[in-house]
Amino acid sequence: MNNRIKEFRARFNLTQDELARKVNVRRETIVFLEKNKYNPSLKLAHDLARVFGVPIEELFVFEDNDPK
Repeated sequence: MNNRIKEFRARFNLTQDELARKVNVRRETIVFLEKNKYNPSLKLAHDLARVFGVPIEELFVFEDNDPK
């Protein structure tokens, strides 16, 4: 799973710390999310999407690796 958190954070002119405070996590969590080293809980994904006013699917990109 990839995400567009850094892109949206820049668009909204938020620092990692400011975004972390808005969703009640540590700044390091935002760092790990932006580096795709951590998959958020559904609640955190929802909270992040709500901050940016977009659906979760717009913020997080789920890759389908099933070749079917």
